[in-house]
Amino acid sequence: ATVTASADAVEVPVNLIRDDTTVITPGMLPLVELSQEQIDRVIAQIPGGVGNVQDIYPLAPLQEGMLFHHLMAEEADAYVLTNRLTIDTRERLDGFLDALQAVVDRHDVLRTSFHWEGLSRPVQVVHRHADLVVEEVGELAGVAKRIDLTRAPVLRVFIAPGTAGWQVLVAMHHIVGDNTSILTIIGEVGAIMTGRADELPAPVPYRDVVAQAVLGPSEAEHEEFFTGMLAGVEEPCAPYGVLDVHGASEVEASVDLDGVVSEGVRELARRSGVSAASVFHLAWALVLARLTGRDNVVFGSVLFGRMHGAAGADRGLGLFINTLPVRIDLSGETVTSGLGETHRVLTELFRHEHAPLALAQRCSGVPAGAPLFTSLLNYRHAGPSTGSADADAWAGIVGAAGEGGTTYPVTVSVDDTGTGFAVTAQVQAAIDPGQVCALLVQALTELTAGDRALAELDVLPVAERCRLLDGFNPQVEVPSPGVATVGAVVWARIEESPEATAVVHGGRGMTYGELGVLADRVAAGLQSLGV
Repeated sequence: ATVTASADAVEVPVNLIRDDTTVITPGMLPLVELSQEQIDRVIAQIPGGVGNVQDIYPLAPLQEGMLFHHLMAEEADAYVLTNRLTIDTRERLDGFLDALQAVVDRHDVLRTSFHWEGLSRPVQVVHRHADLVVEEVGELAGVAKRIDLTRAPVLRVFIAPGTAGWQVLVAMHHIVGDNTSILTIIGEVGAIMTGRADELPAPVPYRDVVAQAVLGPSEAEHEEFFTGMLAGVEEPCAPYGVLDVHGASEVEASVDLDGVVSEGVRELARRSGVSAASVFHLAWALVLARLTGRDNVVFGSVLFGRMHGAAGADRGLGLFINTLPVRIDLSGETVTSGLGETHRVLTELFRHEHAPLALAQRCSGVPAGAPLFTSLLNYRHAGPSTGSADADAWAGIVGAAGEGGTTYPVTVSVDDTGTGFAVTAQVQAAIDPGQVCALLVQALTELTAGDRALAELDVLPVAERCRLLDGFNPQVEVPSPGVATVGAVVWARIEESPEATAVVHGGRGMTYGELGVLADRVAAGLQSLGV
């Protein structure tokens, strides 16, 4: 999410491990508590031993979550990000690999390995040097399903000879990089390949991000905030009724917002004094309300995580983002008041952007083991277009779309290009990603059509409404003498087709038979009241 807030960055302690250090002791690790025995056990796993250890510190909150999912997944890991390339010559391939190694040498997070065996809390170790692993294979299909996180760099390259040159697959685990990191890597590789390495800015240490999480707001402060936010939430907010948050999203669909809707979103944000991100968060809350039948909804928001960092954090490499819950109550709100409330929630959440998700979930009344939410909104700013110099670097290199997923049943990503918006829905196989995109676009269209009560807004697109009415409820002829009342027509259908779907709302349906039973109960209740 993108919101505006002010907060002071923490003072990051100095790294006490020097180039000539021969023994690392607990007092040299200000960001993590480890015994001497634990330190020695970790160092024993590092090629080159103490001499190759630059730093040791804990994982950032979202890194801990991704490590958990990595350990849970026995085969494929949903958080392995891949990009495919075709490079025309071996000479150009070697130049690309050399440039990528130079980027690894520049950034500590790319020279990091992760360790947890025998420790009360996982740690990451920054290596002074880590060789890029390049493996030649017969074909790229099926490679890079998992990456060994105990071996740095957590970045792998697979190459295979092809008819049009070399087929290349670059795989990186999400635990060491977010969308901004990928854009930075691409930009730096291009600069190095065109001889402009000396123009690159100094890299930003990832330990600064970890320090913010460790030394920022206390756990007690986080708990107080999330307990207040999530008071009364006792069951998961799960669109489409899907509760599995350990699987992988399997299908996706994308749509570019047309100019009218995009401009409407920006104008609404300007007029209301909020960000476009707030508009999208409110729109997604509307969709969730319709899919779950609830006015009070909870979903995950991906926070940028670069706002509290030191200078240069906006271009740093590493997993700066974090996922935290957002709760939005739509009852009694108008478009204007709803936007104001959404912006307030996001602004307050901003101060807690480094809080662990597990902590936030414990502050709700949802039973242990059940997810607090199963949908995610990721609002992000798209990177700038490639300049002419970088275009020269990529001559002879053809890229294909990258791949990567999440474990949430529904993930909606919004790319803000500065002039427009693109929406992508990644969902589990039982869900229609195109429908998810259409619902969000319709919600945005309704929000930008004027200030009304949120309860009056209809997020169901015309095409979807027709499909529900005509596809699920085909016209039938009901024999009736004279002019039949609506009640008579409905009861005739109940008797004729009790198993047919009568009503669909919030992703749930009711048959005509069930409708009849419910109608009888209501009638009996009214009669008991003398109506």
